Amino acid sequence: MGLLWELLWAGVAIVAVELIRDCRHWLAHRFPKAFPGHYVHHRAYRQDWSWVSEKVYREAEWRNDVPEAVTLVIGAGVLAWGMNLWIPGWGWGVGIPYAVGFLLMALARSQGIGTHSDFTHLPGPFGGPPTQWFVNRPYHWRHHFDHGQAYFGGTLTVLDRILGTALSLKDKKVAVTGASGSLGRALIACLLEQGAKPLALTSQDRPVIVRAKGEEQEIPRVVWQVGAEVDLLGTLREVDILILNHGVNVYGSRTPAAIDISTEVNALSQWRMLELFLSQIKTNAEIATKEVWVNTSEAEVSPALSPLYEISKRYLGELVTLRRLDAPCIIRKLILGPFKSALNPYGVMSAEWVARQIVALAKRDFRNIVITINPLTYVLFPLKELSHSLYFRLFSRRETPTPPSNP
Repeated sequence: MGLLWELLWAGVAIVAVELIRDCRHWLAHRFPKAFPGHYVHHRAYRQDWSWVSEKVYREAEWRNDVPEAVTLVIGAGVLAWGMNLWIPGWGWGVGIPYAVGFLLMALARSQGIGTHSDFTHLPGPFGGPPTQWFVNRPYHWRHHFDHGQAYFGGTLTVLDRILGTALSLKDKKVAVTGASGSLGRALIACLLEQGAKPLALTSQDRPVIVRAKGEEQEIPRVVWQVGAEVDLLGTLREVDILILNHGVNVYGSRTPAAIDISTEVNALSQWRMLELFLSQIKTNAEIATKEVWVNTSEAEVSPALSPLYEISKRYLGELVTLRRLDAPCIIRKLILGPFKSALNPYGVMSAEWVARQIVALAKRDFRNIVITINPLTYVLFPLKELSHSLYFRLFSRRETPTPPSNP
């Protein structure tokens, strides 16, 4: 039992060292004059992670990475000394050699020993989108070339999730479907508050006006119809984040026409638009910065007192879960409980409150954004999503082998 506790303290010490690094990084951007070497670090790289020059790279290592590593060694030592006064054990000291390792590597790189950057700065094509809990190359790329006042994590994303800097919406072009509805307008208002540039995708040929920053604003819009998603190809090419939010509720109807419209609007239309958007993601920058948010609703796991609404939303939800396995960018699910809207006049939450929670959780990099008054959904949905994702991963593949032909 003693060994297990020591291993636990060792893990805590390593996490603490990483948090010290990230806090120093955050301070370097809040008070740049106090950390002039960090500016050199930023200008040492091109967007493909290649060096501007070896001289600048080595200077950046000496002026930024070496002082950063010294801070980690000091912090690890203070932590080990302080915690040993409270809970004696060797585990607290593991952070010291961990930090010393970073110092030795930074010193070596500053002297031209070794020809490669650290892992998060290596050049080459990105193998996938930004990861959620550990920093990979596309995650850190966003800090250098998307928005320097966000994405501060070095190895872990914990600090960014606490601060709400795991996603920057500033200057992002965000297209919102269902933009004329209650949630669509509320989301657009929140996006404006975050410095985004929203675009309303609506089936109604009338202005989309929202109140944000103390004044009413008319939002640029594109009018489209379900079934004509391909007409939006050029528009989607210019979009950074696509929020799929359009839908229909036929309530208790079960006619063939109701089945057709529910499936078409709530599932197939959103699926086609999702695929159009994903098909255009090719470059490292697009892999790092583009996202899709899909409103699949709490109906994925709970009754909505509207069978066709539940069926169509569950269909969409399963398709999105499957597509996430190979998606070239981040796909977030919005699992929303009953909010007041034209589709649900009896909703108990306000669309404005729901929209604020969506944005706040997205900025903390929640990939499954659950907002509801039903406590069971917070348990049932993660279990459903995990189990179905594992099932799809085990029993499906990216490319289906060509079936053998008959001789």
